[in-house]
Amino acid sequence: MTGRILVTGTSGQLAAALQALGGDDIRLAGRPELDFDAPAAIAATLARLAPRIIVNAAAYTAVDKAESEPDAAARANHHGPEILARYCADAGIALIHISTDYVFDGTKGAPYVEADPPSPAGIYGKTKLAGERAVLESGARAVILRTSWVYSATGKNFVRTMLAAAKRTPVLRVVADQRGCPTAAPDLARAILAIVQRIDNGGWQPAYRGVFHAAGTGETTWHGLAAATFEAAARHGAKPPEVEPIATTDWPTPAQRPADSRLDCSRLADIFGVRLPVWTESLETVVDEIMAQESVTQGAR
Repeated sequence: MTGRILVTGTSGQLAAALQALGGDDIRLAGRPELDFDAPAAIAATLARLAPRIIVNAAAYTAVDKAESEPDAAARANHHGPEILARYCADAGIALIHISTDYVFDGTKGAPYVEADPPSPAGIYGKTKLAGERAVLESGARAVILRTSWVYSATGKNFVRTMLAAAKRTPVLRVVADQRGCPTAAPDLARAILAIVQRIDNGGWQPAYRGVFHAAGTGETTWHGLAAATFEAAARHGAKPPEVEPIATTDWPTPAQRPADSRLDCSRLADIFGVRLPVWTESLETVVDEIMAQESVTQGAR
């Protein structure tokens, strides 16, 4: 087996987690080396790097900003993945493409399965769905993983935002009527590496091609995730703020969020034997890491 695992999206949480877990087998590629805003150069870059598999973790994830920058969102979420997929189809290698729960409008009232018809409400979800379809239409050996509510000890995410906000104010207002499945980036990275190992060991199988849901096991609301975050931080002596539950209408945003984007991940377990851990357990591990980082930083001052 030649070539490394090429991971796009070098500045993202998932890319960092994949590099930490995959070590020397991971080759990160991002701007300026690989830039979805410079599509003409992408194929040549991929040919030079000659990976054995590509994980596309790059995306335009600014959900609200996408409403005013649809072209930029489309370049990253639709046209970039399409170029990667065409390369993979020509090269005969697999592509693992990361997508989102935002391809659904959240009105089903039950966890979504892969066969449910997508109906994105905003530009971010629409461009991600277009990317999914372009990847599949390319004919590439594609595994599309829809995930949700990703967080880690690094980068910009809800958990870190809540912990930082708690230092500034004793009362936080958090939306309590949106449901989903929090996903720790290291858990998603382990799932991806398990899929890669399955492909490496047994070769590509037709059953691998298509869409899979890959999110933390269990569900909560943003309010519930905030409360659990502060409970985990309290074990390190952090004083929890008061977390006031509010409705989505009390916190208007440019982009509409799905009210209930829970994902049923049974198909991932059935085909690849992979199931992500319970979100509450992973949250404690991530918060422990964040608090340890802060302790080191404070001690260095």
